[in-house]
Amino acid sequence: MAAQRKKTVILAYSGGLDTSVAIKWIPEKYNMDVITVTIDLGAVKDLEGIRQKALKIGAKKAIVVDAKETFVKYFIFPALQAGALYEGVYPLATALGRPLIAKLLADVALEEKADAVAHGCTGKGNDQVRLDVSLQVLNPKLEIIAPVREWKMTRDEEIEYAEQHHIPVEAKIKSPYSTDENLWGRSIECGILEDPWAEPPEEVYKWTKSVKDAPQEPQYIEIRFEKGVPVALNDEETDGITLINTLNAWGGKHGVGRIDHLENRLVGIKSREVYEAPAAIILHTAHRALEGMIMTKDALRFKDIVSAHYADLIYNGLWFSAFHQDLVAYVLSSQRILSGTVRIRLSKGTCTVVGRKSPLSLYSEKLATYQKEDTFDHSAALGFIKIYGLPVKTQAQKQMDILTGREALHLESIMPPKVKSIDK
Repeated sequence: MAAQRKKTVILAYSGGLDTSVAIKWIPEKYNMDVITVTIDLGAVKDLEGIRQKALKIGAKKAIVVDAKETFVKYFIFPALQAGALYEGVYPLATALGRPLIAKLLADVALEEKADAVAHGCTGKGNDQVRLDVSLQVLNPKLEIIAPVREWKMTRDEEIEYAEQHHIPVEAKIKSPYSTDENLWGRSIECGILEDPWAEPPEEVYKWTKSVKDAPQEPQYIEIRFEKGVPVALNDEETDGITLINTLNAWGGKHGVGRIDHLENRLVGIKSREVYEAPAAIILHTAHRALEGMIMTKDALRFKDIVSAHYADLIYNGLWFSAFHQDLVAYVLSSQRILSGTVRIRLSKGTCTVVGRKSPLSLYSEKLATYQKEDTFDHSAALGFIKIYGLPVKTQAQKQMDILTGREALHLESIMPPKVKSIDK
């Protein structure tokens, strides 16, 4: 009889403690060969070193993927066009990376004829949902293994396991913070940050200067957009990766991009999260300002609703969904007219819009001005006011006795009491 084929698992490998231990643990637990995939979304420094480390620990094969360009074009900039900020604050850096990681894991699994995929997520966070749900959509036949979620080892036990199996790791038993980063942002949690009353210590920040250490002189920058996508800085066209890295450097220098957020996690708990995202904050600020100049009032109000839903579906791991496709159709339609330039001032932790211009602007200086160039028809205002106020005037004539008399609810927030005169 022919020997049964040994199964293979594709492991998302960062080079850290959890996934390094998993290279040894998965063959022991599941009797599978491990192929690692290390994905560069803008944070991985020594790709070849990580690949060699995986092979040394015992991986059958170690694959490295440079996905920065794909990340920017198909994930970061579409989320920017959508105005996706979770709970109006978080630019979704980590959350945006997960569906791309899932897609690449599924692609490699297909190429390698693998039976399973594995990741290093815990059973408490959002990332397990984002990866598992995405993988279930992309290839439902794949088994999903999450060693950290399954083995229930403490960090101390992981380090001890690594030492017993001669796994080279650079972890300390008492590492205070857990971090994740890519081109679009950096997240920091754990340690003293778990106390929502405690101010984050300066040591948690790596990308941004404190306000006191930021330059005294502000920096002015101009960002040009085409169809909602940033294409140039200070009149110099540049690719997306360079643009984001440049804004991260400029913003970080001026202390821009720090976020301290008490966040509602998908799994039902509130979590204190600290983020650094200079480029994301600058671009979202500029993008929103340009929309305010070009889009109508009703379009802006509706875009706010779409933005909130878009951010939720990213955060909740529903990137690969029909609902996302529906929202994308609206977002792309709304961005067809969004071309122009925004001027930003970076100063002491602030990112302020100080100018905007567009050939498609709905702003008219001749209509807005109070000077002699004014072309607004003031005589039309009287008729407009009569028509606009007609419903409430009619209601006052027919119903005011009930609304303000004995049957009134006496809601002082709506109808305050009569103010008594003051005798001098």
